[in-house]
Amino acid sequence: MAQQRPQPEQPTRWLSLQQAAHLYNVSVDTLRRRIATGTRPASRFGVRLIRVRGEDLERLYRPIPIGDQLSRRRRRS
Repeated sequence: MAQQRPQPEQPTRWLSLQQAAHLYNVSVDTLRRRIATGTRPASRFGVRLIRVRGEDLERLYRPIPIGDQLSRRRRRS
């Protein structure tokens, strides 16, 4: 049997609040409020620089199923 090599981890993609807001169509103020309440993880780099991980946002802002996706999802339940 062939041994599987461990997959190298992808480097963490850090986004500024402006980049994240643009990508997910929300305002920077919304992101700041969510970070302040603890519903969105973020990290501070230095005194003023706040960054969010792309993986966290992808997990938190998932697409809403529509049409056939929704009916397939209901059949599974």
